[in-house]
Amino acid sequence: MTDKDRPSPEAFLRQAAQEGRGRLKVFLGAAPGVGKTWEMLTDGRHRREAGVDVVIGVVETHGRRETGALVEGHEIVARREVDHQGHSLGEMDIDAILERRPQLVLVDELAHSNAPGSRHPKRYQDVEELLDAGIDVYSTLNIQHVESLNDVVASFTRVRVRETVPDSILENAEIEVVDIPPDELIERLRDGKVYIPQEATRALTHFFSKSNLTALRELALRRAAQAVDAQMLDHVRSHALAGSFAVGERIVVAVSELPVAAELVRAGKRLADALRAPWTAVYIETRRSQSLTDEDRRQLADTLALASRLGASTATVPAASVVEGLQAFARDARATQIVIGKSARPWWFEMRHGSVVDQLVRMIDDVAVHVLPGEPEAKAAGRRAVAAPGRWGTPSDYIWSLAMVAAMTALGRLLIEVIDLGNISLLYLVPVMFAAATFGLRAGLFAGLASSLAYNFFFLPPTGTLTVNNPENVISILVLLGVAIVTSQFAARVRAQADLAQSSARQNAALASFSRLLTAAPDQDALMQAICAEVGRLLDVRTVILLPSADGPTLRAAVPPEDRLEQIERAAAQWAMDNAQPAGRGSATLTASDWLFHPLRTTRGVLGVLGLTRDDAREPVRSDQVPLLMSLLDQASIALDRMELEEASLRARQIDERDRLRSALLSSVSHDLRTPLTTILSAAQEMQRHPSPALAETIEAEARRLNRFVSNLLDMVRVEAGALPMKVEATDLFDAAASAAHDTRASLAGHDVKVDISPNIPLVRVDPVLLHHCLINLLDNAGRYADPDTPITIRARRTADAIELSVIDQGPGIAPGNEKRVFETFTRLEGSDRAKHGTGLGLAIVKGFAEAMGLTVAASNNEEPHGACFTIRIPEALIITNLTDKDVP
Repeated sequence: MTDKDRPSPEAFLRQAAQEGRGRLKVFLGAAPGVGKTWEMLTDGRHRREAGVDVVIGVVETHGRRETGALVEGHEIVARREVDHQGHSLGEMDIDAILERRPQLVLVDELAHSNAPGSRHPKRYQDVEELLDAGIDVYSTLNIQHVESLNDVVASFTRVRVRETVPDSILENAEIEVVDIPPDELIERLRDGKVYIPQEATRALTHFFSKSNLTALRELALRRAAQAVDAQMLDHVRSHALAGSFAVGERIVVAVSELPVAAELVRAGKRLADALRAPWTAVYIETRRSQSLTDEDRRQLADTLALASRLGASTATVPAASVVEGLQAFARDARATQIVIGKSARPWWFEMRHGSVVDQLVRMIDDVAVHVLPGEPEAKAAGRRAVAAPGRWGTPSDYIWSLAMVAAMTALGRLLIEVIDLGNISLLYLVPVMFAAATFGLRAGLFAGLASSLAYNFFFLPPTGTLTVNNPENVISILVLLGVAIVTSQFAARVRAQADLAQSSARQNAALASFSRLLTAAPDQDALMQAICAEVGRLLDVRTVILLPSADGPTLRAAVPPEDRLEQIERAAAQWAMDNAQPAGRGSATLTASDWLFHPLRTTRGVLGVLGLTRDDAREPVRSDQVPLLMSLLDQASIALDRMELEEASLRARQIDERDRLRSALLSSVSHDLRTPLTTILSAAQEMQRHPSPALAETIEAEARRLNRFVSNLLDMVRVEAGALPMKVEATDLFDAAASAAHDTRASLAGHDVKVDISPNIPLVRVDPVLLHHCLINLLDNAGRYADPDTPITIRARRTADAIELSVIDQGPGIAPGNEKRVFETFTRLEGSDRAKHGTGLGLAIVKGFAEAMGLTVAASNNEEPHGACFTIRIPEALIITNLTDKDVP
């Protein structure tokens, strides 16, 4: 089976990955109101009528009567109620669907964000789990929610959508575009069929303008076409189907090391823009590529970099010839059009080597070939006159080839009495093949000529001369020379292909190792240091990374460590950032700099620059290293962009968390401050009329409660700020427990506090004030949740490597799985047995104070008697076995 007939292994693997999974169908629309949910429900009804087991996982009717009518008749899986900040939210119950296990489930709004506490943060992740379980899913999506189009949509709508879906979700999905003309959608808005009238009026002047809807409609149609095209290519590759399957245009631009290649790239860009088609700039690497000069390699790298900047994919493909490489690449890419330049060659050159353009046109039937004129012949001839250094090899190559010929001659003289004269000539094929495979074509031809002469001189009569008396021997010499030439040609070609394959394998291995290294970096600083180290190792250069700042380029990483750069280097780095072009030594700008700076470009702009230099005053990057450097720069840019996006996402999550905490704080303050203040005000007003000791005690108790609440707020601020004053001294745990029990006697009224601490428990090195606060909060927590009239125990036990100080109540205990969550700030475990009044600060303060002293705290449940147990663990290092003067306060 030839490569042309062989199915694509990658396509097979992608198809195999879908085996056993459910099928996803996405109803894609340009905007809300086009009828995605209507279409999904209609298709679902048709499937149900055809005998398919269909259920509704979640559907949003938004109060539309027509949509609600389509829901009737479908089995609906009840939503799971989630409590969030005092509100009950209904989310899709994925567990109930998995248990019900229908053939098809309808899930509206694929980009929806689930309520906090759900199994997955996003609904598309719920859908992925259903698909993994073998359940088919129908879902709906608007084009502005596709991750890769988020920035594009925001650029013209001025609205950035925060709920997005990865593009990978659509890659394996069947897509049905639900489309209506913009004028019809605007009419639906005005009729109140999408939003209520007030919202519809506002939407028409902002997001739902006709220009926005037209652009969104084009994006939806184009994205669907791309998905269908990719799936079609996967199918034809996995089945090795012939043909380009030109549903959409795909353009390939063949580039070379000639300056005219830049014109080809620009022409390819114009053609791709006109056809709205993806395009690729490809360089076919043949054995001729080894003889390129440094200037040629630099020109080739610039051409590929230009193509990348203009939006093309770039590829370098090793092949035996340019025509074979282009034909194979165009077939694999299912290209529909090829752009190639016709070089100005003399007639004798084309007679000898043939014309690449003519061969390509003859060999490719179903692809349009655009031929652009090349350089003028005089200029091309001038370029060809510059021979690449070393293309004839070194003198040692010819000496070794001659030595092999001599060795075969000596062997032939020894065997002349044993074998026929005709077989002696076969021995000379050995040095020819050796020289061609080891040193190249010219050395092989030299060995063939030397072998013919040696065979004639030493073996053909009359020996010792180059005269040939027998005409048959002339034929033997010519055949030997011809076989030597052909053999050296084949051997040299195999060697060149092996060199190309080996070079490509080395580069691929280096890029794979570089990618794994970048993926493992934990943060941005480590990532930049890894980039510098690996680029420096692969290219044998010194490296730095500079990022933009208000004060200009800032040095962030260097290998070996670099303290500062000169002013000219900083100017070159700034120019590279501003212009997205290389600057410094080896470039066309600010060549006085000892460093060469390359921009790290992404779709979001220039993130920084990578600087390279050598200690021996040579150019930082050799010409043969340029393609590898370009690939390394692309991967480094993507990795830095990913890290910045992750950090931005983390900052956004932190902001959300702060907002959540602020909301919880305001809720707690409004309740926990108002309650004691109301009691105090009422008691004070009553005392004005009827003075009473009981009212005075009430005021005092509520004031203490208020004071404790304010203290907790201040303590929590100190914990989060890391500003806890520490005064460690020897502390008796019995005294600490008794003091805490005394101070909480009012809040623990009705509970008998038992202190179960042996006199043999040693002293510990802790801050007695912080430990006192920990015990007060634990006792206060126990008093709120313990059953009425049940004892509360403070217990200390010595273990092999610690002392465990526990506060135990006899109440409902802690719901399973919440043992760690109870220590989170403002956590009151909605829906659990411990969801009673309180701010959710007390246990968080205990954890913060304990960790500040080097202790740990944990929560668990007692079996007998049933209740909660909170344990402060004091490690061996803080236990005093021999009291010294420094332990005495």
